[in-house]
This record gives sequence, C-alpha cells and structure tokens, in this order.
Amino acid sequence: MTNLIFCYPYFLDITGWGTYSFCMIELNNATKRYGTLTAVDNVSFSVQAGEYFALLGPNGAGKTTIVKMLLDFARPTSGSLSVNGLPSTQAASRNAVGYLAENCHIPPYLSGWQYLQRCAELLDMSRLDAMRQCGRIVELIGMQGREHTKVSTYSKGMIQRFGLGAALIGNPKLLILDEPTASLDPIGIREIRELLESLKDQGMTIFLNSHLLSEVEKICDNAAIINQGRLLVKDAISALVKDNDTLEDVFVRLVKG
Repeated sequence: MTNLIFCYPYFLDITGWGTYSFCMIELNNATKRYGTLTAVDNVSFSVQAGEYFALLGPNGAGKTTIVKMLLDFARPTSGSLSVNGLPSTQAASRNAVGYLAENCHIPPYLSGWQYLQRCAELLDMSRLDAMRQCGRIVELIGMQGREHTKVSTYSKGMIQRFGLGAALIGNPKLLILDEPTASLDPIGIREIRELLESLKDQGMTIFLNSHLLSEVEKICDNAAIINQGRLLVKDAISALVKDNDTLEDVFVRLVKG
C-alpha cells in the first residue's frame, strides 16, 4: 500500500497563480536522525519559484530523506522545512505539488488511462474534466495508443512515464521528481527532458534528484551537492562548472574530498 501511495500526486488544481518571487522550498538547519545515524545533518538551502533545481549526492547521501521531509513522510529531528511558504508538516503545504517516486508502482490490472483517472478522482474532478486532463497528459508523456492496455504489459520506462503523468494532473506549481528518467532509453530521456524544460518555461518549479549528471548540467539552473548528510555546495550550474570541467568532475572532486 505504501508503494502505491508514493505514486499518487499531492496537489490541488489552483487557478490564477502568477509567477512567484519567493522561496518555493526552504530548509533551515534541517536535521534527521534515525537512532545513532544522522541521515541529514544541519542542511540549509532554498529553491526559488520557477527554478529548475537539482539535489545531487551519492547513494545514501540523504537526498531521499530530504524529499521525505518535504512531503511530510518523515519529520525533522531538528530544524525546519517549508514548501510554498508553509511548514512542511502542514498538509496545506502540499497543495499544488506533484511528486514522482523513483520506483513508481501502478496496479498491473489497471490500464494507464484508468490509473490517471483514479488520480484525477483524488482531485474531485468532474468526469469531463478528468477525461480532458487524462487526454492532455497522455499526449504530453507520449503514450498515445498504449493508454488503454494493461500496465502488466508495460515496460519500466512506460510505467515511469505514467507516474510522471499522474504527478502532472491538476497543473501543479511544484514538481518533485526522484530519478524521473529511470529505466528510460536515450530517446525517452530526451523526450522527458524536453517536457520538463517546457514546464519550466511555463513557470513551474522543478526539484530533481538524479544521478544523470550530464542531463542535470544541460537543464538545471542550480544544484546542491550533499554527502553523508551534509551540504557541500549550493550554487548555479554555471558557477559550479568552469573552464573544461563537467558537472561530473565537480561532483567527484567534492564528494571524494
């Protein structure tokens, strides 16, 4: 059941929102301990509205723990986090937020269309509005012609596309993505990149966890690198990558110390 919940989006369809000039995400000395293990250690950074931001780090660095705290799946031991100007512990902070987990699970007996419809029902949409939303999403994620076949026949990449589609229903203002291109082939990766770039152009804030540093370097405005729960750097990609360096070079140098 938990895995299914991770696939469902947290958002409301709110109209009339303009371009923001405040922090969409803010961490202030956020710390999370599990017994004697400190998963996140006194981390502070912010993400402005309309920003395309990447949170980077090796496995076990604390990236997923930060996402869990932003979505209130876990509570900070100390410090605070806010989303959309509200404490992350308040349910209202997740209004207009879409979320895609790294390992998206969709019931295999559903079709992709049925899954999107169920997500639309969470927003209490009318049947007509839900059909319009689902049609728009299927086109956005490039799954025309397969939306009515069972999920059990889908590849991992196709399931990931429908997971992203579910997060987009209701036109969220903040999209939190954990490895959105996992299991996609190079063509699929490019298509998802182009889709996310178009969403950013429309004013959406995108918070991305990814190990594909070459993709992050191409599309993100800013990035933070963490290791062993601690923030190593947070800056514009253009400031991090200089001379003949790549983002991968910077990442390896900082993480290895």
